[in-house]
Amino acid sequence: MMVSTKGRYALRVMVDLSEHNTGVYVPLKDIAARQDISPKYLESIMTVLSKAGLVDAVHGKGGGYRLNRAPHEYTVGSILKLTEGTLAPVACLEHKDAHCSRAASCRTLPMWTELDRLIDGYFEGITVGDLAKNISSGDYVI
Repeated sequence: MMVSTKGRYALRVMVDLSEHNTGVYVPLKDIAARQDISPKYLESIMTVLSKAGLVDAVHGKGGGYRLNRAPHEYTVGSILKLTEGTLAPVACLEHKDAHCSRAASCRTLPMWTELDRLIDGYFEGITVGDLAKNISSGDYVI
């Protein structure tokens, strides 16, 4: 599993919005400047986050983005699954309903299934609030 730039940037944006969570809309240009992300690329990420209901968006003067719930209600897993599509370590686990014809005799499937469970559990156990809190202590780098 390799997390793309899109997934990493989405996490950075959510942490940024958490740190500037005053109830007002944060302009895209401000987020882009603080996070050193191209405004055009950031706009595409914000569209995904907004359409999925993770952030509220207002266009025009005074517009921008803001979280629509508390930072601890957003899991890293939910954000990465949204931006990455899957966190499965192997292709045969990407689509749970599409079973491999060798699944019944595959000696490695239980190992991959357990790794998938561990990855999911790990990322679902970390929230945006955790990342925002730990940024200052240097515990996480995205």
